[in-house]
Amino acid sequence: MANIKSQIKRNAQNEKRRLRNRSVRAELRTRVKSAEAAAGTDNEVESLRLAIKRIDMAAAKGVIHKNSAARRKSRLTARVRSLGEEA
Repeated sequence: MANIKSQIKRNAQNEKRRLRNRSVRAELRTRVKSAEAAAGTDNEVESLRLAIKRIDMAAAKGVIHKNSAARRKSRLTARVRSLGEEA
């Protein structure tokens, strides 16, 4: 355990950020799964839009890198299209 006051504060800040980022990442995974599940249904476009919106928001908050967000959106869109064509 740190005994320097600034390091104690830094640890507390990091813990807050870690918990906030964890919930954002969990929301990302949930939205991506729902978008993939909705592929080929009437709800496909809306669920894909919401997933992409969450990915963009996570990138804006700095939870994920903007290039990582672009890659995730690209792969998700391709995956939803291919699943939609199969159904």
